[in-house]
Amino acid sequence: MAKNDLILRALRREPVERTPVWLMRQAGRYLPEYRQTRAVAGSFMDLCRNDELACEVTMQPLARYELDAAILFSDILTIPDAMGLGLQFVEGEGPCFDRPVDTPAAIDALGVPDPEDELGYVMNAVRTISSTLDGRVPLIGFAGSPWTLAVYMVEGRATREFRKVKLLMNAEPEATARLLDTLARSVAVYLEAQIRAGAEIAMIFDTWGGVLGHRDYEKFSLKWMQQIVSHLKKSSPDVPVILFTKGGGQWLSEMADTGCDGLGIDWTTSLRDARVATKDRVALQGNLDPAVLHAPADRIDAEVKRVIEEFGEGPGHIFNLGHGIQTLTDPERVGLMVDAVRKYSART
Repeated sequence: MAKNDLILRALRREPVERTPVWLMRQAGRYLPEYRQTRAVAGSFMDLCRNDELACEVTMQPLARYELDAAILFSDILTIPDAMGLGLQFVEGEGPCFDRPVDTPAAIDALGVPDPEDELGYVMNAVRTISSTLDGRVPLIGFAGSPWTLAVYMVEGRATREFRKVKLLMNAEPEATARLLDTLARSVAVYLEAQIRAGAEIAMIFDTWGGVLGHRDYEKFSLKWMQQIVSHLKKSSPDVPVILFTKGGGQWLSEMADTGCDGLGIDWTTSLRDARVATKDRVALQGNLDPAVLHAPADRIDAEVKRVIEEFGEGPGHIFNLGHGIQTLTDPERVGLMVDAVRKYSART
């Protein structure tokens, strides 16, 4: 049991003495200590595969800031990498796959990776981090959503057009469904294994759900996240699950229907509106615009206060950014934000 269980209570929508805070990408390139560890590791994936260094990086932001959760240092593309697609991270381009999955035959050749075998290095990192935390704060495990993983796997690299994956889903909807089913089963057992290894919260990042039309979102993204949530609620009923669809503010009610415990809200949606849409059935996480952290100190202070006031009275708020910390963010600005959250959310 975590000594600081604020985020767990917030996810259960129980009263808390102040709003808990953690940050997407809180361990990453904006921290000079991270850059030093990355240099020691040699490459990003070498860093992910070294459980001691992954633990070191996970703990770095907790040494700087009074955060209420740690998040596993890893990547959403570990599952397709374990499927043998030849993942590389190219400077200036981001992730690329040597063998994209863009035909029905390639889809049908995929299998579900064993989380303790092909992905055993992730479980080793979870165990090492959990032991090092020793209950200090809860550990968040995570995975990419099936749709988001499919985007990278079909396109073969980061994209702004989504041409290949949208062509596949329109020309080969049954094959696309088989791909998403394989990925949903993979994510479900992967998160279940992270929980067994010590993760106390599971989060699903649906980075590209917002590029879909309304009906397509339900068919190609939400349906498969629902499958994962249902699996986890059977295998680990006491572990809260958070869903985050970037650009998904119009689907919050449907997302809450999955049975998840919390929803990440990006900065394009008002927390007040999100509470109305979800009818306070789930906790809400968010939603400061990451760009605000480049602003002067008084602006950061004012925006933190605004976000807290916008959520309003009642339980169920976790302060976070509306997406990940940007690379060029000044670490001192992050400290100002964390301090402001504690200042403005304290309850008597």
